[in-house]
Amino acid sequence: MATGRIAVDQPLKSPGVRALEDAFHRLVELSRGEAPPPLALRLDRLKRLKAVVAANERRFEQAISADFGHRSAIETAVAETMFVLTEIGHAAKHLKKWMAPQRIPTALQFAPASNRLMPQPLGVVGIIAPWNYPLQLTLAPAVAAITAGNRAMIKPSELVPRFSALLAETIAQKFEASEIVVTGIDEEIARAFTTLPFDHLIFTGSTRVGRLVAEAAGRNLTPVTLELGGKSPAIVDASADLDTAAQRIAYGKLLNAGQTCIAPDYVMVPEAAVDDFAGRLHRHMQKMYGTDPDNADYTSIVSDRHYARLEALVTDATDKGATILQPSSPTDPGWKGRRKFPPTVIAGATPDMTVMQEEIFGPLLPVFGYRNAGEPIAYVNAHDRPLALYWFGSDNAARDEVLARTVSGGVTVNDCLFHVAQINQPFSGVGPSGTGAYHGEWGFRSLSKLKPVFYRSRFNRLADLYPPYGTKIARLMKVMRLLS
Repeated sequence: MATGRIAVDQPLKSPGVRALEDAFHRLVELSRGEAPPPLALRLDRLKRLKAVVAANERRFEQAISADFGHRSAIETAVAETMFVLTEIGHAAKHLKKWMAPQRIPTALQFAPASNRLMPQPLGVVGIIAPWNYPLQLTLAPAVAAITAGNRAMIKPSELVPRFSALLAETIAQKFEASEIVVTGIDEEIARAFTTLPFDHLIFTGSTRVGRLVAEAAGRNLTPVTLELGGKSPAIVDASADLDTAAQRIAYGKLLNAGQTCIAPDYVMVPEAAVDDFAGRLHRHMQKMYGTDPDNADYTSIVSDRHYARLEALVTDATDKGATILQPSSPTDPGWKGRRKFPPTVIAGATPDMTVMQEEIFGPLLPVFGYRNAGEPIAYVNAHDRPLALYWFGSDNAARDEVLARTVSGGVTVNDCLFHVAQINQPFSGVGPSGTGAYHGEWGFRSLSKLKPVFYRSRFNRLADLYPPYGTKIARLMKVMRLLS
């Protein structure tokens, strides 16, 4: 019997969430109802994306710097703008080849016939971007989505609101809402975004949040690419030149003030060299960035909360016996007022220190010693598989032993970071540091359905497999056994 009451199973959705869902369903309808975009349209979309970046380079730089408090203009140009432009140029050059169906060998027992692998767009790709490299880690996945012929929905980070607003403005100037949508950044939108049944979801961020994203996506059986983080080791072999290794590790750690997912998170050196190496590291950090917090080359920490977290890590390490090398205290008003955390070496780090138990994501670098060549391998293998690993030295046998016996997302030998800039190599994590891959053709393949197609010739004898079975099937099976 009707009572006049309205049953409410779920809370009413806000206008923002309803608009998000409407935009998503519109993209889905178009992706299902229209033919896959041809090469010319995909190239045009890449050209428009390039125009967004090139025409607004200075505005993006200023917005990101304002969001951070201060962001080195050179770091934005090198690690973000040029990275995205290179990705676009590479994709435009090779896209025709990537899109072409691939000839795949056909086993003799199925001849005459042929096989092809046909790349097709998945449909609608969701991109959840982080704050640390907001331009690069938003638009590099978008390049992959465009090349594969998908439509994209992008959720920028709430920690970079100026950049996010500028991205939404500039994308809307060059793209229809039927191609790319940039959403809002508030918490409600973020939660709703992960529940949408995307055809693929790319998330870049922390392992903790990555687990939540994967769980939400799993309810829709949405495949995910997760680019996470963790503790990426730098191993300095006994054969290494300590000063060269210290200089290169200092650069890798302090780019973007350490707010880099693939930054070295700790350094292992021969036990007798810990103090020497820590001193060299400290000196190279000062050569690169000086001791003045006004240095325009040195980037601020993104928020007061993150700054306080780094302070707590140093305090904990100090209390547990580490030697701290800094140009100044992080509590100094000149540094703290600008939210610039002094480059910090933590010599003699131990496993019980918090800095050795969680991803640092800042300009702190623990250093500790090992007694034999097997210890670094054992230490890495006893912990979550890292996003990156760095090895320094000239002993090729020792290098190959580390490469063979450890598993990581990627490796740079005798330097840091640069494996991620190799456009023909995949960028990926493994286990807790991520899953899936993109960059270049790897992104195209990750966001395409590579559909196998079998073309049977009219002269083919596979009909001999049909019932009623008799002597013909025996003859065919004999041939198939001989060819298998």
